[in-house]
Formats: sequence, C-alpha cells, structure tokens
Amino acid sequence: MLRPWKLEFEIDKKLEKAVYLQIADTIIVDIRSGRLKAGDALPGSRNLALMLKVNRNTVVEAYQVLINEEWVISKERKGIFVSDKLPLLRERLSAGHPNTEENSFAFNRPLINFDDGHPDSKIAPVTELARAYRQIFNRKAKWQMMGYGNEHGDMEFRKTISQMLNHQRGMHIDENEVSITRGSQMAMFLTAQCLLKTGDQVIVENPGYKPAWKAFEYAGAELLPAAVDEEGISIKNIEKLLTKNKNIKAIYITPHRQYPTTVTLSLARRLELIELSNKHEITIIEDDYDNEFHFGYRPILPVSSFAALNRYVYVGTLSKVVAPALRIGYLASKNMNLIQKIGDLRKIIDVQGDVIMEQAVLQLIKEGAVKKHIKKATVHYKNKRDLVYDLLEKNMKDIADFTLPEGGLAFWIVPKKHLNWDVVTALLLEKNIHIIHPKQYSYDHIINGFRLSYGSLSEEQLEESIKNISEVLKTQVQ
Repeated sequence: MLRPWKLEFEIDKKLEKAVYLQIADTIIVDIRSGRLKAGDALPGSRNLALMLKVNRNTVVEAYQVLINEEWVISKERKGIFVSDKLPLLRERLSAGHPNTEENSFAFNRPLINFDDGHPDSKIAPVTELARAYRQIFNRKAKWQMMGYGNEHGDMEFRKTISQMLNHQRGMHIDENEVSITRGSQMAMFLTAQCLLKTGDQVIVENPGYKPAWKAFEYAGAELLPAAVDEEGISIKNIEKLLTKNKNIKAIYITPHRQYPTTVTLSLARRLELIELSNKHEITIIEDDYDNEFHFGYRPILPVSSFAALNRYVYVGTLSKVVAPALRIGYLASKNMNLIQKIGDLRKIIDVQGDVIMEQAVLQLIKEGAVKKHIKKATVHYKNKRDLVYDLLEKNMKDIADFTLPEGGLAFWIVPKKHLNWDVVTALLLEKNIHIIHPKQYSYDHIINGFRLSYGSLSEEQLEESIKNISEVLKTQVQ
C-alpha cells in the first residue's frame, strides 16, 4: 500500500509536552489543514518510529491518542487511516450553526494563503507576453531558434540583463559573466554544486531561507547559522564562526530585504562583511529576491556592486516581474572558472534554457513594457502595503510589533509574547487561513514571528484575514 504522506516533525525539547503528544498534535494539524484527508493511510508504527528516530512505543501511544480522540481509525490487518468522521466537523457544527448557509460557506470557501511573498498574477503583463510570443513565431528567422543554444542562455538576453544590473544596481559585469536559469532556486542549486564540496561550511542567516539552505546541504556543506537583528546579519557572529571553523567557503545573505524579517543590511555591516570576505577568501552568495518593488527613493545597491568585493555570486529573478509561472532567474559572478563549471553542469541536467521565452521577455524589455509594468505594479503594491499597515495598526498594534517596509511584498510580525505556534497555526486553519509556520525560517529554534505577505491577496481577503489573525493572537497572548 502506498503511503506518500510524510510527517514533518522535530522534537521540541523545550516543551513540557510528552513526545507522543507532540507527534499526535502534529498529525492533527496536518489533518486540519487538509494535508491529510479522510481515508488517507498513515505509516505503520515501526516505519514512523524509524522516520522520527523515536521508540516504537512512543508512536503507538501517539496513535492511541488519535484513535481515542477519533482523528484516526484502526483497521485490522490493514493499518491506521484518517477518520471519515473528523471531530473538527463536529466541533464546528456543535458551535451552534448546523446546516446553515454560513456554516456551509465556512467549509467550502477557498483557503486564504499567506505565502512567501508572491506577486499578484492578476496584474501580470499576460497580453503583452502573448503578443511577443506570436511576433517571435512570425519572424523569418524563427527556425534558427528551434535548435540548441548556449547553456548560459541567449547571448542578447544576457547582455540586456548585464546592462540592467550595471545601470540600475551599480554592478560592473558583462554578458559572459551572466548565466540565465529556470528561476532563482535553480541558480542557487547550480552555485552550490559548483562552488561547494562535502565538508565545506556555509554561514547562513538565522532566521533565513531554507530552500537555499537545502541546496547547500545537498552539495555536502555544513550550515553555520548567524543571528539577524535590526541591522541584518550579525558581523560579530560571523567573526566568531570564522575563528572556530576552518572550512567556511561561503556566506549566504539576503541583504536588501532579509528573508523573512525584511530588515536591510546596514552600510557599516556591508563594508565589514566585504572586508571579512576578502580577508578569508570567502564567496558572498547574495540573493536579491525582490529588488524590483521598492517604495522609497531608490533600492539599496547590492553588496555585489561594491568594487572592493573580490568574490561573489549574485542571484536574481524576473519571475516576480513578468509572471510567477515563468521561471526566469539568473546569476552573475566575476569568477569565470565558476561560471564555466555552472555551464558544464547545466548542459548535463538541462542542456539550455527556454530560448523562446527569453526572446519574448527580451522583446518586452526593449519595448519598455517591463519598465511600464514595474511602474504600474509598484503603485499597486504600495497601495496594498499601506492598506495592510492601516489594518495592522487597527487590529494588532497592542499585541504585536511591526514596521512599515520600504519595499517587497511582506511584513514581519512579532507578537509581544512568545506563542505556541503549533496551536496558532492550527487555530488559523480552522478559520481558513494559512501562514507559514515559524519553524520553517529557523535553524535551531522556533522564532517568535511570522511573515505576512500581501502581494497575491485581494483587499477583501486581507481585511478579513488580518482581523481573524489578530483575534487568534489575542487569545494566545492573554
């Protein structure tokens, strides 16, 4: 029998709650969220115990709790299955609204999802992009684009990207130092595979961006977390790590708007970081994931734009600008040996990128359609940001701390008291609201804060959900 579901669980030793109850409650959260559905099979107690590295009796006790509370049922000689009669349904019905339109709507309305900070696909320049595609296929030389191209991407497209980086972000590179990828995550993976080897170490921001961490770990590297405060990654922490460790090869940063906290790395720390990078011959991997949407005077220039920096890989994306479904990322570096390795690896796994898509986006850039869209989108997101700030001021200022971000598509919310985030996320799911669990940002502990993205949500969804989130938080901070 196939059991594709996998429990995402880490034992929290700080909690007084027994481990078997932590396991049971984590499974309940997955059932409430819809990740586990009625009739789904759970792993056998022996297999789950091996997966979680706990005693089998601990899993048996967790399953017994779930059976007693009727979340799951045991079928003889078949296994454990999610119950068809979930107690969550009875809890809501017993609240006093059986068979009413209001109650029916609560079960069927779509989930309000606070994602990482995705853009609003409804304002993407789809019409312009479709027109560009049609024009490309009507060209006389269209057959020349049907063959294999360069593993780093179309040369003219790379030249345009390098010009954009030089003119708008203060960098000094040419098209040969740019490689186009299918999204920034692919750029991160290629960089990790070609820069790192087993036994190397990478300093990362804590809290930070776990998909990038996974790329480094997959390359065999060990992660060394450095704390983040109101000025960005801690230089003192980095210096301590450099003193204690001898195999540090890279430092991964999101300095423009740190993920997830949105703070900007201060100028003083940027200069100190460059000095440390040069002194210890460490590569700075800079992830500039949302540079385009800035509401102040101008975006802070990348660390990679400083002429004094000797070693860097700069990673960016156009997916948020053009359309999220189109995977357009890129990386830039002065390290030509690294660029060559990345090209060689790219040929093995993907041969080349999407030449037609690159040509279409290139045409939009040349026509000024991308610039026009960014200008329009910036106004759109600024209005949303201001709305969210007003809603937060109205609903959360007494229970949480937050600041008005100068750009990007998310706020960072820090409750004034430490909360049990398993309980908070479960209660929000009952209100059809999903936020990313804070454990997804942290290396070694659950940070007391969450990322409130607003780019992809409507004004009505934001108004409703922020009010509901504040109500849930108030029940937990009192």
